[in-house]
Amino acid sequence: MSQIYRGRIAPSPTGYLHLGHARTFWIAMERAKAENGILIFRDEDLDAQRCKAEYSESAKDDLKWFGCDWQEGPDKGGAYGPYEQSKRTDLYLNAWKILKENKRIYPCTKSRKDLRKSKENHGNNDQEPIYPEAWRPSHDVGDSMQFPNGYNWRFRVPDNKKIDFIDERLGPCQFSSSIDFGDFLVWRKDGVPSYELSVVVDDAAMNITEVVRGEDLLISTARQLLIYKALGLTPPQFYHTPLVVDDTGNRLSKRSHSVSLKELKNQGYDPDRLRESEYWWSGLEDL
Repeated sequence: MSQIYRGRIAPSPTGYLHLGHARTFWIAMERAKAENGILIFRDEDLDAQRCKAEYSESAKDDLKWFGCDWQEGPDKGGAYGPYEQSKRTDLYLNAWKILKENKRIYPCTKSRKDLRKSKENHGNNDQEPIYPEAWRPSHDVGDSMQFPNGYNWRFRVPDNKKIDFIDERLGPCQFSSSIDFGDFLVWRKDGVPSYELSVVVDDAAMNITEVVRGEDLLISTARQLLIYKALGLTPPQFYHTPLVVDDTGNRLSKRSHSVSLKELKNQGYDPDRLRESEYWWSGLEDL
C-alpha cells in the first residue's frame, strides 16, 4: 500500500466480548502489524439504552488481557478523536444533511414490525425483509425538515443495481439491490444514526484503509458502498473473517450469552493457549 495502513477495532458496548470478537480483533491487529500500520480502538456506543460504561471498560481490559493492542483510542488519544461515537453526533448529522439535500434518503413512518407483517415484502436470505418499493414517498418528502429526529430515515437504493467489491479474504463479492436488500435505515426515529451510516462516516474521517470484521457483516459492505458513493467518499478495503462457532455449530453472540472473555479471564484461562488452540485457529489458514 502506498498510504499508511490504518485499521480499527470497533466493539459496541452492549455486553461483554466473547472469543469471536477477540479473534476478529486479533486478526485486525495482526494485519495492521504486517503493514507497519496503525490500529485504532473506537467505542461504538451510540445506543444509549443498551450501551454501558462497564462494557466499554471491560472491552479494553479484556482485549489487552487477550494480547491485543492499539495505537489510538479513548484511552490513548490520537489526532482523529474523539473515539467514542456518542461524542461524534455532529459528523453523522452533517452526513444526514448531505444525503437529504441530494435526495438519497427519505423519512419513513413504518416500523420493523410493519415491514415483517407486510404482504409486499420478500425475504433475502434471513436478513432484514426487503422494504417494498410501493412504500417509497416522493423525492421531495422531507425537504423542509432540518433535523432527522422523530422519523426513521431510509436510504433510497438504486433499483436492481449490482454492487461488486473485492474482499481481501473471500475474493470477488456481489450483491444486488432490490433482491439481497432494499431501502435501509440510516437514522432511527429515537435520534440514533444507524450502524451503516455511522461507520462509513467514522471510517472515512479516521482515514481507515482496511476494515476487518466478521463475515456476518458482508452484506453491510454492499449497503455501505452505496453510502460512500452518495457522500463522495473513498471506501477502504475490506477483510471479512470467518465466524467462531460453539460445539453445536452456532456462532458465538452476546444475545445467546456465549462465554465472555471476562469469564475466561476470571476462570484462569491462558490467553496464549486460547490463541494457539485448533478451536481458535480453525478456518484461518490464510494468516
